[in-house]
This record gives sequence, C-alpha cells and structure tokens, in this order.
Amino acid sequence: MLKKNDIAPDFTLFATPDQKITLSEFKGQNVILAFYPADWSPVCSDQMALYNEMLKFFKKYNAAIFGISVDSKWCHMAFSQSRNLHFPLLADFEPKGEISKKYGVYNETEGECNRALFVIDKEGIIQWSYLSPMAVNPGADGILEALEKI
Repeated sequence: MLKKNDIAPDFTLFATPDQKITLSEFKGQNVILAFYPADWSPVCSDQMALYNEMLKFFKKYNAAIFGISVDSKWCHMAFSQSRNLHFPLLADFEPKGEISKKYGVYNETEGECNRALFVIDKEGIIQWSYLSPMAVNPGADGILEALEKI
C-alpha cells in the first residue's frame, strides 16, 4: 500500500458511462481517494453516504473526493442515483483493479478493492493513507486531520 510522501499514480477512469476523470487534472487541489469493496454492500453504502454528508467540510480544504471500486460505470451510476451521492464514483473495472493494484489496495482473494483511504496534496503527493478492516466504516476523522495538516 502506498504511503505518505509517495507520488500518487495518475489514472483515468470512468465516472459516468460517457465521462472519464483523470487524477492529474486535479493538480492544484487536494484529493481524497476512497477505495471500497463494492457498491450496495451495507458498510460501503454507509461509508459513501457519510462522505456525501461531509462534502461541505472537504470543500473547506479545497478537496475533491472520489470513490473507487471495481464495479462497472453502470453499477456506479445506479448506486449513486439510489443514494443521491454528489461526488463521482470511479470504475476500476477494466482492466479489473488496475488502479487499485497501483495503490497496493487490491484484494486478489476477493477480486475487489480493500477499504482504503488516501489524501493527496495539491502537488500529487500522498499525505496520508489508511487501510481499514473490510467490515469497518473508517469514517472521516482521519481524512479531516490529514487535510488540516496540509
């Protein structure tokens, strides 16, 4: 798993069926990456709902948040609409888990992302990372503490 002071690997992933997001386009802005196992799981649903409620706090730190899992862009779209999420969910779908592997958070046994958080500064350097137990919502305290230190 990548850690503090590592350069965040760049990527381009689908955010919607016809829109892609490239990490490097957010240079000059702090970025939060929330890798999670699967849309629709109870813990993932709670975690993404929490981050949706935290958006105004993340914006105070000039931070964008992206959820990332190996689910498809269509699955993300349905999940996001059903939960009324207001931040992008990125599909690390094909090649499956390629970006998760670059960040060292792909679970080969389960075929999905581990539950992991990264806070990346305006220069593209990881300032904080955290690997959460799969069944535990990591919350947002660590994210906010990391953003305060940047």
